[in-house]
Amino acid sequence: MKALALTASLVVTVGGLFAQPATTPVFWPDKQGPTLNGMVPESEAGALPLEWTEAAGKGIAWKTPLENEGHSTPVIGGDMIWFTAATTDGTKMYLYGINRNDGKILHHKLMFENPNPEPLGNPTNNYAAPSCVLEADALYVHFGTYGTARVNPASGEVVWQRRDIKCRHFRGPGSSPVLFENLIILTFDGIEDDQFTIALDKATGRDVWRTKRSTTDYGDLDKDGKPTRDGDMRKAFCTPAFIMVDGRTQMLSCASRAAFGYDPRTGKELWTLHHTGYNAAIRPVVQGGVAYINTGKDLIALKVDGGTQGDVTGKHLWVRDRHNASFSSTVLVNDHIIQANAACVANCVDLKDGTDTWSERLFTGAGKMFASAIATKDRVYFFSENGEGTVLATDPRKFTVLARNKLDSGMTSSPVAADGALYLRTKTHLYKIVK
Repeated sequence: MKALALTASLVVTVGGLFAQPATTPVFWPDKQGPTLNGMVPESEAGALPLEWTEAAGKGIAWKTPLENEGHSTPVIGGDMIWFTAATTDGTKMYLYGINRNDGKILHHKLMFENPNPEPLGNPTNNYAAPSCVLEADALYVHFGTYGTARVNPASGEVVWQRRDIKCRHFRGPGSSPVLFENLIILTFDGIEDDQFTIALDKATGRDVWRTKRSTTDYGDLDKDGKPTRDGDMRKAFCTPAFIMVDGRTQMLSCASRAAFGYDPRTGKELWTLHHTGYNAAIRPVVQGGVAYINTGKDLIALKVDGGTQGDVTGKHLWVRDRHNASFSSTVLVNDHIIQANAACVANCVDLKDGTDTWSERLFTGAGKMFASAIATKDRVYFFSENGEGTVLATDPRKFTVLARNKLDSGMTSSPVAADGALYLRTKTHLYKIVK
């Protein structure tokens, strides 16, 4: 692994000595929080703001202007907020480190340079879509095939980096890393022979295991035996989830045309669920031994137990085949899934059978929904690409708007919560929102 040239970081100093911001407690370690499902800890839920507005400055503790672009969602530990950004052309990739108390930029590191990044081919994605993942003593930064690194959150210095894990993303990277025991697990679902998941040792960055997707038929070959649309139907952007089965952890990973259960310690494939979707981007959610898997087309409820082995296609509890989320990951609260599709229509799905209890438009304006929701037991927060923020009650019986809010710029990154505040990364700024 070659050493990486980095730009100088900004550092806070007092009297000539380094004044190091705290790195613990770890408030929001993953793009979907401490439980990996978008749920805000109950200890913080009551302090979260309900209303804010940019025009009147209501609820805005600070806002910090940002350079470049990125879908990556912030992670938060101690005083520090971390997320990635990249130039529009993908030639430069950065790591931001911002003090959550005052919004000051402490680190703006050039992590990777790419002389010839693959064009994205559409206006939806960008080169900084995967989110970081955080522990008390380690920050893991990921840009898909362009590079992965472990960073010391106390200093912002790189511990190790990898640039040799190759995948042709075609539309850009999207899957975020996950942590399990001593491993950081990465997902690569590209368009050529590039569908695999790989585990690295967290301490060294070295390979521990690598498992190729077992899918052999993507249903996309033309009359000459070549993939149609340049292989576009083979890619996916999903981030794994975990489920406990008979006292052991399984990893749930959804790819194009199939979802998989893996042993995260070894990478062994345990079961396969074939489906007809592609571009899967929604993280599975779990309750009561049932995995709710969004395939990029359908929402499938699958009971996962000791007997879930081999090909489990057709053994689902139910399939919901329309009006499902496309980009925004779902939340599961009060025995219902609350989700929103790309057209910003939210629906509340009964876990028993996959039927709606309500379905309504979230926002007053036009636009799409990319940011994932976060929730407490009483509220769910949704954000549009045009700056609207709608807070709903989690009542499964009826659609109830608690507040409608507006910022000057929209969101494609997801909201996060820490110490009773919301942190919102828009296309132009990072905000701290308080009561």
